[in-house]
Amino acid sequence: MLVTSALISGIGLGSMYGLIALGFYVTYAVSKTVNFAQGSSMMLGAVLTFALAKSSGWPMPLAILTALILCAGYGLVVERIAVRPFASRGSDAWLMATVALGIVIDNIVMFTFGKEPRSLASPLAQSSLEIGGVSLGVYPLQVVIPIVGHILALLLHLLAQKTRWGSALLAVSQNPSAARLMGIPIKRATALAYAVSTLLAGIAGILIAPLFNVHSDMGTLFGLKAFAVAILGGITSPWGVMIAGLIFGLVESLVTTLLGSGYTQIITFLLVIVALALRPSGLFGRAEVYKV
Repeated sequence: MLVTSALISGIGLGSMYGLIALGFYVTYAVSKTVNFAQGSSMMLGAVLTFALAKSSGWPMPLAILTALILCAGYGLVVERIAVRPFASRGSDAWLMATVALGIVIDNIVMFTFGKEPRSLASPLAQSSLEIGGVSLGVYPLQVVIPIVGHILALLLHLLAQKTRWGSALLAVSQNPSAARLMGIPIKRATALAYAVSTLLAGIAGILIAPLFNVHSDMGTLFGLKAFAVAILGGITSPWGVMIAGLIFGLVESLVTTLLGSGYTQIITFLLVIVALALRPSGLFGRAEVYKV
């Protein structure tokens, strides 16, 4: 039963990593840049929902909707002040700029929201699932999370492959000059990609909040693991990212259950190193071909 519980928990946790990592895929697919403040975006989703629903007394649906809109707005801010000024000059300084902005946001939230972790209750995380009167040791929310994650991955895939709008966004990355000549607003497309990226992270934060305490630095480790998942799966493949998230989550959960939490980070990240040594482009990614 412990292994069954670990597998279900691992699928839910892995889907959460995959959902956050999808944000890395979106921005990289459009602009060849990523938002290293993605963990802060996840944290904002959880903190804003808690502040609006619990502290201000808003109805939960309205609090969630408002929190997601603000998360998307945060993505626009990240792109405008931490990415565009550097990427437009061909500089890679956006790497450090997004990290720095994430640290700034984390500390602002710490001073305004407080250091104490808070609990965001949900009816989907109050009693565990049962089969034949036997508790599985997992909450319904841990089943909902993978469903939501894979639906969003499917929507992104269909958007990129089946719509003119998605094709236009991908064209920005593949050939910016040609995209500009075709009338595609490159700056607007990149800003939109960052808004979608932080929106996905905000959704992840809201979903994970009832299972973990809400606090200002909750997104730090999640963001790091999500980036590892994005690279492991192949950052150019949305399905690869989601599958890598599931693998990472399952390994993490099984190691924690069978060996103890002290071994979790050691083994999971060592496995990431080994996997990337064998597959430098990720498990499902393809090496880019440069024509000269």
